[in-house]
Amino acid sequence: MSADQDSAFCALIVMGVSGSGKSTIANALGQRLGWIVSDADQFHPASNIEKMRTGIALTDNDRWSWLHAVAAEIERKRASGASIIMACSALKRAYRDILVQGHRDTRIVYLRGNKDLIAARLKARFAHFMPPGLLESQLDTLEEPATDERPIVVDIDTTVDDITDQIVTMLKLNQKIS
Repeated sequence: MSADQDSAFCALIVMGVSGSGKSTIANALGQRLGWIVSDADQFHPASNIEKMRTGIALTDNDRWSWLHAVAAEIERKRASGASIIMACSALKRAYRDILVQGHRDTRIVYLRGNKDLIAARLKARFAHFMPPGLLESQLDTLEEPATDERPIVVDIDTTVDDITDQIVTMLKLNQKIS
């Protein structure tokens, strides 16, 4: 399935807590679909990154300008006719609403995993500003997507290829019924 074959979707937002595999899965999907891939982390102001690096959880006020910058990037791609996959934590419904902006051609892909698996992944990660100690605050903040958000939900306890296959299959099925 390439961008030419799949005109039903313009943007995918791959979401989940830190360590769930957002960037890895977004990149795998980008290769599979031939879409542009971006990571919301690149839109954080330096003050947010510094807070996280020092183990301080972000507040909603820290996140608003960042989320609007990410949404603006999605809109730029949409306006240019490009399809985009954005890796973004998007932990709360209010955050996802900013990113989706009511567009039916934007879908949420929720990477769901258990705390122990995600904690192990975070401990094994190097050179990332998000310390493992902030996992608990992310889990506390997380509002799993509701059915009316039309999420594609996949469990992360399998391989990248399996997860990518599941998402692509669900996109094809949803394209036919949406």
